[in-house]
Amino acid sequence: MPPKIRGMTSHLSNQQNALQRFTLMISGEDTLDDQTDSSCPVKGLPHERFLLGKKVPLAPVLLLGQFEQELNPTEPIACLQPVHLHATRDHLILMGQSQIDLTEQESSQLLKAALPFIEEDFQSAVLFQNQHYWFIPAGPFASLVTHSVDQAHGRNIDWWMPRDSHDAGIAKRWRKLQNEIQMLWHIDPVNQARELSGLPSINSLWISGIGKLADLHAPESIQNAQYLYGTHPLLKGLAKYFQIAYCETLDLRNISGAFAWLEDPAQIWPALGHALQDKQLDEILVIDFRSGKKRERIFTSKDLHPTSWMFWKKTEALTWKQITQQ
Repeated sequence: MPPKIRGMTSHLSNQQNALQRFTLMISGEDTLDDQTDSSCPVKGLPHERFLLGKKVPLAPVLLLGQFEQELNPTEPIACLQPVHLHATRDHLILMGQSQIDLTEQESSQLLKAALPFIEEDFQSAVLFQNQHYWFIPAGPFASLVTHSVDQAHGRNIDWWMPRDSHDAGIAKRWRKLQNEIQMLWHIDPVNQARELSGLPSINSLWISGIGKLADLHAPESIQNAQYLYGTHPLLKGLAKYFQIAYCETLDLRNISGAFAWLEDPAQIWPALGHALQDKQLDEILVIDFRSGKKRERIFTSKDLHPTSWMFWKKTEALTWKQITQQ
C-alpha cells in the first residue's frame, strides 16, 4: 500500500492532535526550476524556506539558539563567516565550512584582526562569535540580498554574491569591506601557519542570513512539535523561539509529537519502523524536497510492508533507500 500524500488525504485538526506522529525532514537542494528570476537565485535552500518562511531570516534564528541575552525581534541581524574561495582558471568557488578545518582559535584570531573594519562599517559591535559564525546587527547592510554558505558552496560565487535590493550601492560597499579583509588576512599569521600545514587559507568573509526574528514564519509541524531533534543550529534557535524541548540526538523514548532533522536518517529508520509496529507511533510524516519542491508523505505500519500476492508470506519492510527513491 503506497503512503498517503498530503493533499490527497485530509485529517481533521482534532484527529491530528490525537495521533502519535513523528515528523522526519530531509534536507533539499535547489534546482534550476526554482530560479523564477534569472537575475538572482532564489533565496534559501528548500528546507531553509520551509523552516523559516519566505524571507528566510537565517541569521537571527541561528543567533537565538546561542545567544544568552534578549534579542530585539525587529532588528536585522547578519551572519558573517570566514571562508575559503578556491580559484579555478576563470572563477572562484566557495568551499563549505566542513571542508576548511577551521579551529575555534583560528576563527577568534581572524575576527580579532578584522574587528575594527567590521564594526566601523556595520556601525555596531559583534554580538556573538563561535568557530563558524559571527553575528552583528546588519545596520547599513540590512537591505542586502544574500545566500547562505550551505546554498552557495561548491559553486561559482559570481551568481551568489550579495546584491542590492531597494537601496543601490550597498553591495558595492560590502565588496569594499570584503576586499579590505581579504588583504588583511592574506598576511595574517593564521593563514601563514595553515599554508605550511597544507590547509586552505581563510581568504574571504561571507555575509548571509540577513533578517529579523519578526520575519520568521515556521510551519505548523515545528510550532506544534513537542520535541526537536537534530544537530543543525537552526533547530536550536527554533526550539528556543517556540519554547520546545531540544536535543541533538534522537531519544526513542520521546518520539511521539517530535520533529527531527537528522544527518543520517537511515540509521534510525528501522527503530521508527518498530515504533509503528509496537503502536508507540501511529504514523510517520516524511518531509522531503524532491526537485526542490516540498513533499509530505505519511507512513503507517501497513505502509511499511507492501502487499504481495503471496499472502501467506510476510513481506520485507520498506528500507530507507526505498523510501527515498519513491
